[in-house]
Amino acid sequence: MARLRIEALSKSFGGTDAVREVSLDIADGEFLVLLGPSGCGKSTLLRMIAGLEDPTSGRILLDGRDITTEPPQRRDLAMVFQSYALYPHLTVAKNIGFPLRARRHSRAAIAERVERVAATLELSPLLDRRPAALSGGQRQRVALARAMVRDPGAFLMDEPLSNLDAKLRSATRAELIGLHRRLGATFLYVTHDQVEAMTMATRIALLNAGAVEQVGTPEELYDRPRSTFVAGFLGSPPMNLFPAVVHSRDGGLRVRADGVDAALPIADRVDDQPVIAGIRPEQLRLDPDGGAVRGRVTMVENLGSEELVHVEVGATTLCARAPRPAGARVGEPIGFRVDPAHVHLFDPDSGLRLTWRAPSDTAAPEPDAARAVPVP
Repeated sequence: MARLRIEALSKSFGGTDAVREVSLDIADGEFLVLLGPSGCGKSTLLRMIAGLEDPTSGRILLDGRDITTEPPQRRDLAMVFQSYALYPHLTVAKNIGFPLRARRHSRAAIAERVERVAATLELSPLLDRRPAALSGGQRQRVALARAMVRDPGAFLMDEPLSNLDAKLRSATRAELIGLHRRLGATFLYVTHDQVEAMTMATRIALLNAGAVEQVGTPEELYDRPRSTFVAGFLGSPPMNLFPAVVHSRDGGLRVRADGVDAALPIADRVDDQPVIAGIRPEQLRLDPDGGAVRGRVTMVENLGSEELVHVEVGATTLCARAPRPAGARVGEPIGFRVDPAHVHLFDPDSGLRLTWRAPSDTAAPEPDAARAVPVP
C-alpha cells in the first residue's frame, strides 16, 4: 500500500517542456489514470515516478518519503510496460519469479509466492510454458504477475493494453478492475484511450501539453468539463462546441446561434455576451415540432443499436446520438430539443468553463473556472 504525492514535477528536453509543474496527490488504494493525447507528457511523467527519467525540477514522495533521486530498485514501485518485457527463454514461472531471484530470496519462498500470484491471475496451468506459447492477454497477465510478486507499494502501468485486440482489451480491462478491487493497491495507469480511463479509474488526471488540465472522477470530467479541451477530448463523439451569444428573454437567459435558440437554467438579464456553447450528442433529442436546434441532415452513421446523426446547423455541423432507427434522412430538415441543464458555457478567450454569477452573488466560484459576470 502506498500514497504517492507529486509536487510541481517538470521535465525539459533541450528547450522543450515535456512535463510542466504537475502536482498530484494519489491516495492509498486509488486507481488514478493519466489520460491525454499522444505527446502530452503522460508517459514521461510515469517514467519519472518510476525512476527511469530524472526530473528537471519538483519532488516525488512515497508515503511521505522523498524518492526523487532514489534509483528505481529502491522505490517500492512495480512497472508494467506496454511491450510486456518478458524474457523469451524463461518459463512463465521463472519470468514471474525473476524479481525475487534478483533480490536473492530462497527457492522455497520464490516458489510459494509464484504459485500464489499465479493462482490469483489464473496462470497456474501455464507456469511451464514460455512466452511464445502464450496469447497476448496471457502475456499481459504474466507481466502483471511479475509486478505483483514483489508485493509493491504501487503499480505503474504504461498503456499495458494497447497491443491487444478490441475483444481481448475489453476482457483484460475487466480483469484489471477486479484485480484492483481484490488487492486494494495503488494503481497509476497511463493511457490515451478514454474508454479505459472512464471504465477503470477512480479518478482521472487529464494532461494537455505537459500540464494537468483537470483532475476528478470520470463523472466530473464528463459532466462538468473544466475547459473546451476537456469537453472536446472526452466523449465519442465528443461534445458539440460552437460560438454563440447569451441574451435575455422573458426574464431568463438563452443561448443563441445560427439554428440554435436554447434556454438556460438561469433567471437574469444581460445583453448579448459571446460564449462557446457545448452540448453532448446524447443530449440532443429528436423533436418533430422543431426544437431548440434546427438544421439539415448531412450524414447518418449506423452503429447497430444507435445512430449518429450529423446535422448542418448554420455554419456549424453538430452530431446527435439517437436510438436506431432515428428516422433521419440525408438532406431533410430536422429539429432537436435539449434540457437547459445540459447546455455548457465556456469563455471564448480562455476556453475555461463559465460559472454564471449575479453581481449580488457572494458565493465562491468554482475552482479554476472562468466567471461570467452579467452586464448590468
